[in-house]
Amino acid sequence: MPNLIVLGIRGIPARHGGFETFAEKLSLYLIGRGWTVTIYCQEDGCGEITESEWQGIRRIHIPVSRGGAAGTVIFDWKAARHALRQKGLFLTLGYNTAIFNLMQRIKGQINVFNMDGIEWRRDKWGPIAKSWFWMNERAGCWIGNHLVADHPKIKDHLATRIRSHKITMIPYGGDEITNANSSLLTPYGVEQGKFSVIIARPEPENSFLEMVRAFSRTTRNHKLVVLGNFTPNSNPFHRKVMEAASAEVIFPGAIYETTVVEALRYYSRFYLHGHRVGGTNPSLVEAMGAGCAVIAHDNHFNRWVAGPDAAYFKDESVCDQLFDQLLTDDAAVAQMKANSRARFQERFTWDQVLREYEELLNNWYPTK
Repeated sequence: MPNLIVLGIRGIPARHGGFETFAEKLSLYLIGRGWTVTIYCQEDGCGEITESEWQGIRRIHIPVSRGGAAGTVIFDWKAARHALRQKGLFLTLGYNTAIFNLMQRIKGQINVFNMDGIEWRRDKWGPIAKSWFWMNERAGCWIGNHLVADHPKIKDHLATRIRSHKITMIPYGGDEITNANSSLLTPYGVEQGKFSVIIARPEPENSFLEMVRAFSRTTRNHKLVVLGNFTPNSNPFHRKVMEAASAEVIFPGAIYETTVVEALRYYSRFYLHGHRVGGTNPSLVEAMGAGCAVIAHDNHFNRWVAGPDAAYFKDESVCDQLFDQLLTDDAAVAQMKANSRARFQERFTWDQVLREYEELLNNWYPTK
């Protein structure tokens, strides 16, 4: 029975982000296909390493007393050391601490890396963090036996580091949403089709300020719901975004209830996607799976994912123009929604993505 060991995430069930959701989906899929799966999970506190089982998945719990990024680095170090005693095929999600996986390479363990996005290009990191990520991207390319890129442009980028035959492109996946509970909109004071939504981490490279400013230039008779963990008292960028917002912009905070997020996507007029850095972004894929009409920042990452029929903006002025044009054009919006579903079904369903991963993992499974 083949065994997969997953490193690089904070654990399952998924609570933190796209990689955790992917790990959960892949693990349950592989168990149904006759695999066993082990996942390392980060826990707060001190004490001994423990094990548990969740829906047939073996979980190894590693307690870490530090919080934040430092705690994650410590967890990755402890997980990489503990993994030296495991047998099977390894899948490491992200390269942020890839240098630690050198131990596995030396021991001869086979490790497939999903290289995620180009983390060292993100505006939010200072020089030291950018240098760390740049170094670990290089390390992951060399240490990993094989690499997964989640976007053709990420594969092109990695091919400047390593030969392209060592890289397989498999995008992120999503669930198709064909219905949602409209009553879940009530607490936010919005009605079906009379609001648009932004769902992302409120970082400068995600174009929050540009999108909020563009929407707020005039009265729209429309709401903009901006999901995210805003802390204006301690974060100057968050404060700047909120100060730029008109009375029609709603900041409900971060929402983690899946059914609520699905309803906000499904009943929105537009999903706004301002990401400028990265590959196949999970939030964009999930929006397409909900049939959202997409307005996205114009770059080669977003254009490949959302396709030629989404609406794109290069700057705040163009974003403003798109609101002016599309808020009253029901026929165009209906076509954009249909095109999103078609593009999603073409390339981003979990069935397709997980089959491609299983094929790749079978090809790399150690024979000894």
